[in-house]
Amino acid sequence: MSAGANVADKIVAPRLFVIFAREAYEAVIFRRGPSAWFHIVRWNTKSDKFYPGAWLKGRIYPEKCDLSPDGELLLSFIHQGRTLKTDYKSAWSAISRSPWLHALGLWPQGTTYGGGGRFTGNRSAVLRFYPVAAHPNHLGAGLDVSFTASDTSFAKESDLAPLHRSTREIEGAEWTGRDQRGRLIYSADGKLICAATKTREAICLADFNNLVPDPQPPPLSATLPIGAERRKRRVEPRRR
Repeated sequence: MSAGANVADKIVAPRLFVIFAREAYEAVIFRRGPSAWFHIVRWNTKSDKFYPGAWLKGRIYPEKCDLSPDGELLLSFIHQGRTLKTDYKSAWSAISRSPWLHALGLWPQGTTYGGGGRFTGNRSAVLRFYPVAAHPNHLGAGLDVSFTASDTSFAKESDLAPLHRSTREIEGAEWTGRDQRGRLIYSADGKLICAATKTREAICLADFNNLVPDPQPPPLSATLPIGAERRKRRVEPRRR
């Protein structure tokens, strides 16, 4: 077998990036692999249960994304070159229900400069861009959205939307961070691992290898506009 064949047959482990909710035992995992695909996974950090969500053929920038404080909403920044000549303009920031990518609000920007943002509340966010109109099919009803810049010069850009980064606490790990329970978590070779302590060994929480892209439509609950579930509960008759 030739050296070229060995390289071609080599299996590359997926890369993982995690964002934790600030006020709930929730997190979102961005899994990249194969290189053209991203997979979103919801993680309950209290029970350590994992819930698979959307697959996307395109590019997500995890460091530019965010999770709402209550862990319910996902702010993502996406690039898909094949949408360049559409009104999505090839790159956009969007807010959806985690771990899905059905956009409740979407703001096309047509460039990967800036993009994404941070939640400032459970239903409010600041986007890392200058003001642009929401896509007419994804107006973001029930969301309060502002922008870090006032115009295309970005002269008044603020630090209200810092990027997410690895804490780099473990040498050689692809990503590291602390969950809501104070545990040191890291990713390596496609696995999510809870680091060893003085009283126990490292624990593999999940192995995300050997997954193949399997795009599925979002559940109905992920497509409901903000507030729809609450309104539905209010009109349901009380059961005795």
